[in-house]
Amino acid sequence: MSVEQVNKQIMIKLAKEIIELDIKRDEKFEELTQIAGNHAYEILRKIQNTCL
Repeated sequence: MSVEQVNKQIMIKLAKEIIELDIKRDEKFEELTQIAGNHAYEILRKIQNTCL
């Protein structure tokens, strides 16, 4: 298998993983929204800015 083919497979795998993470993020944000209501986005950003 050539380097180009390997790189293509790696890129496809990474893209699929990113999509899976995006779906998981949406699911988790929906959970947060159910608990925090209209404040979900504000809470997410506040925690994101203090923890990272």
